[in-house]
Amino acid sequence: MSIGQPLERREDQRFLTGRGRYTENTAPREALAVLFVRSPHAHARIVGIDKAEALALPGIAAIYTAEDTAADRLGHLPCISEIKDAAGNRHREPPHLPMPVGKVRHVGDIAAMIVAETLDQARDAAEMLAIDYDPLPAVVTVAQALAPGAPLVHDEAPGNLMCLWPRGDEAATAAAFAQAAHVSTLSIRSPRQVVHYMETRAAWSAWDAAEDLVTVTFASQGVQIPHRLMCEKVLDLPKDKLRLVTQDVGGGFGPKYPISPESSLIAWATRKLRRGLRWSADRAEHALSDSHSRDLVASAELALDADGRFLGLRVKAEANFGAYLSMFAPSIPTTGLAKVMSGLYRIPAMHILFDCAFTNTVPVDAIRGAGKPEALFLLERLIDIAARETGRTAADLRRINFLHGSDMPYKAASGYTYDAADAPRLFETALRAADEAGFAARRAASEARGKLRGLGVACHLHGTGGIADEHAVIQVTPDRLIAYAGTQSQGQGHETVFAQVVAEGLGVPVERIEVRQGDTRTIPHGGGTGGSSSTIISGTTLKRAADVVIQRGRETAAERLETAPADIAYRDGQFEVVGTDRRIGLFELAAWKPFEGDATFADKIETFPTAVMVCEVEIDRDTGAVTLDRLTEVADCGVVINPRLLAGQLHGGIAHGVGNALMEEAKYDEETGQLLTATLMDYALPRADDLPSMAIETIVTPSPNNFMGLKGVGELPTNGAPAAVANAVLDALAPFGVRHLDMPITAEKVWQALAKGR
Repeated sequence: MSIGQPLERREDQRFLTGRGRYTENTAPREALAVLFVRSPHAHARIVGIDKAEALALPGIAAIYTAEDTAADRLGHLPCISEIKDAAGNRHREPPHLPMPVGKVRHVGDIAAMIVAETLDQARDAAEMLAIDYDPLPAVVTVAQALAPGAPLVHDEAPGNLMCLWPRGDEAATAAAFAQAAHVSTLSIRSPRQVVHYMETRAAWSAWDAAEDLVTVTFASQGVQIPHRLMCEKVLDLPKDKLRLVTQDVGGGFGPKYPISPESSLIAWATRKLRRGLRWSADRAEHALSDSHSRDLVASAELALDADGRFLGLRVKAEANFGAYLSMFAPSIPTTGLAKVMSGLYRIPAMHILFDCAFTNTVPVDAIRGAGKPEALFLLERLIDIAARETGRTAADLRRINFLHGSDMPYKAASGYTYDAADAPRLFETALRAADEAGFAARRAASEARGKLRGLGVACHLHGTGGIADEHAVIQVTPDRLIAYAGTQSQGQGHETVFAQVVAEGLGVPVERIEVRQGDTRTIPHGGGTGGSSSTIISGTTLKRAADVVIQRGRETAAERLETAPADIAYRDGQFEVVGTDRRIGLFELAAWKPFEGDATFADKIETFPTAVMVCEVEIDRDTGAVTLDRLTEVADCGVVINPRLLAGQLHGGIAHGVGNALMEEAKYDEETGQLLTATLMDYALPRADDLPSMAIETIVTPSPNNFMGLKGVGELPTNGAPAAVANAVLDALAPFGVRHLDMPITAEKVWQALAKGR
């Protein structure tokens, strides 16, 4: 048995011994260096660019501007998701060109591309490049963007409105509120965030004159979608003239999924120059060019009857989409929020309304959780507030309103169907595992030391997504199995998990299975990795491909053993003639005649993994410093392939959510549009000493949406951690009359709240 075993990650031996294949490390030294010259202004017309002095410097191979890309008719970087307003009109999508023509729209927008023999020469040329900007007024917040007479980010988007997006039944929700015995309200601001993965985005290219082929190797979350979009929408190039490759990736979390201006421009310039190029973003460039997320202002009202049962929920939100629409952006804050806004509760009526706006800031897209952490922060904080206002404990109010296993599948008022969950079991298991019964004694001990202690819970879920353009292949060779998958690992352990699935299906050792990904030449189909769905997509499809290997192998074995296929059985890596001792091994058969099995994805991507997180914090009264003392997560992720890797995903997701809760915030100057947190001197991230030892448990309710019963996991804990931490902090501060604090809940905010309450 391989499924369910806590195998160590096979790829870690390579990573820990310096044999990882990361983009910057594999780039040929002879490749020309690329430097992107980025706008220092949030909003400005480009009056002119004088390249003469810069081009005259030693080592400069080319300087490209929007004039060059427009002359070659480079196309728009499109969205592949959409939302519609109440009248059924698709969201507005102004052009998002690799280099903007005539006007830059955020600090970091690309104004020029310099190609040189060395990066230092390119930097010298950037200093000499004369760009004449005519600065324009900028809008940074949604409130600024939607104000009457606000400067327009795009002429194609009057009023800077991208879409007015509704969800749910407004009339039914109004009727529910009319019956309410109590209504609790909460307004939040969820700050903008940047994913500071260890490996910034990077790319290098090669030119093959014999095949008239450009190959771009880059850090991505999947090569097939960018390949299709680059060829069809941006470069107008036959697909056999561009090859995209991704090897090892040092973290993705969302921003490495979309098609990017930089990789598109590198592919274009390689063909023009017939030379290989190389580029790697530095940390500040990363903050100014990779997609951001979570920039949301929202208010919610929760209607309850006299017994504490939820009757309805209203949400009004403003989403900041930045200067352009990134690939998945329209659906991230909108449907991302709607998918989970019911939480683990029965809420009969719901209405959601979003104002979606363009601003002069970096575009937003998915970051781990993709609209759901801020949604669950809003919901779970609101439930804690409602409990206090109605004289109940936070736990009791949740118990009154939980969905039960017998309710599944459950169609929420938001329109999404939750497949399988047992919220009461999760909740009670989490409270026991966290020793909630001993909290009073721990609080008393903290108070004896002059500290405050609080306990918070967050019931959370995730709606898996992704793109299931999956055609998995398993080749049987004389010495190993080669499994091709269309998803892309960025550290999740695909080489281990997928090998376990194949090993289970074919009864061969994991060590004899090689997993390949990330090459449009050898793997033409694939949707990449996003939405916590890789194991659902590639895992189920590889299992089906393994079944086809057995089917085709029986036919080949029948030929080799001179019998009918119906007489051949397969067991533990051996084909045998039933009732005899005549047999041939899988690899021995492939040595006689190689064969393979393949399959396409045939299930649903959607599942709804669920969890309950319990957090305890201790607060220093004098400084406001918050210490996470205890953190417990009990998760239901369906059938578990590898519990060791699942625990790692939960640990990483919790750390990400803790950063969201306590310290991360991308701040803009609201007058100039300058990003004030463009380096790690100004943008705080969680470190090891910010996190406690984490207790992890799982329960299993298999998903009916795929034949293996799998659910997602990677984003689930990130969705719950901000609310769990915030509820714990606000529980500690409740005696001081503190009702709510927005993320990030910094020591300064806590200290100020305590000072006001004293």
